[in-house]
Amino acid sequence: MSAADIRLPVGLMNALTVKRHSRSLSLSLTLSFSFTHSLFLSSPSTSEFTQNTVNKTSLFSRSGQQRMADSDLNLVYHGLLLPKISHTEESLNYLQNFQVKDDDVFAVTYPKSGTTWMQEILPPLLSGGNLTSVETIPNWDRVPWLEETRASVVLDKLPSPRAIVSHMPYNLMPSSFFKSKAKVIYVARNPKDVLVSSFHFHQMASFLGDTGTFEEFIDKFLSGKVCFGKWADHVKSWRNPELGDRILYITYEEMLQDLREVLDRILTFLGRELSAEALDRVVNHGTFKNMKTNKMSNYSLVPENIMDNKKSPFLRKGIAGDWKNHFSLELDAKFTAVIQEEMKGSNIKFPWDE
Repeated sequence: MSAADIRLPVGLMNALTVKRHSRSLSLSLTLSFSFTHSLFLSSPSTSEFTQNTVNKTSLFSRSGQQRMADSDLNLVYHGLLLPKISHTEESLNYLQNFQVKDDDVFAVTYPKSGTTWMQEILPPLLSGGNLTSVETIPNWDRVPWLEETRASVVLDKLPSPRAIVSHMPYNLMPSSFFKSKAKVIYVARNPKDVLVSSFHFHQMASFLGDTGTFEEFIDKFLSGKVCFGKWADHVKSWRNPELGDRILYITYEEMLQDLREVLDRILTFLGRELSAEALDRVVNHGTFKNMKTNKMSNYSLVPENIMDNKKSPFLRKGIAGDWKNHFSLELDAKFTAVIQEEMKGSNIKFPWDE
């Protein structure tokens, strides 16, 4: 797929000039990014380009140029920090007014908890094991974020059942969600690994604020001064009894341990079946190793000044327990104490707590 074939959400970023080597021709492209994720390229018409390009010349890569202040990078929505590069007043209005269908399938995560993985496995599970979409369509278009700018462009065009991802806490879902029969797969991950993954993501993503030292970033994370707030608040919000049997809880760690077993659980939850051959195909494709080489999923299509994979790959390690390579004994004790206090009384148990 060429750069001109990849589509970008309209209305957010800089004008780029991309030269095609086969022709001495320069294409003006519009660039826009979706947090943790959604980046697309397109070649719009001159009028569309003029209408949709926003001048944000103060946002630069980390290669020596000055970056915007953290306060300029985020907006505040119901107390949550959201990256301005992918969240606007229009996109959040779209979220609030979105009409959920009964057969919609939501994969909900706190950032860096397996969102990209769910974007890789849900489409083939919902299409009888067909891998075409995950091999030809960027993940931000095949399974878009409900709250981000790309949603209004692609969601209404997706065939049912639609697979949708979101980082939103339960209480900020659209009102139509609560009246629907739509199902939710909530993926949780050890917050220590979430933090480490987020720390490295900040190093390579020019649209995120500076982390400071690792210890300083831990303080930000624990105080909720990061995008989408506190991990514990997010996890607890989705343990709402009102959801009944509409929600399935899985963990990133379970997916690592036995992906096939988890996919079987998802299929049962969704009331679907796959042949053994088709399921084998989805399991094989959905390994971290294969995802890492899939250009439709690994963000290698994103320009380096936005996400610099040389500094840290977007799909970095895909393991559990990497936090042990970053936390001192003191930081571990501090982090654990805060999380345990915030989870007290919730009766939520995770594999990493044992």
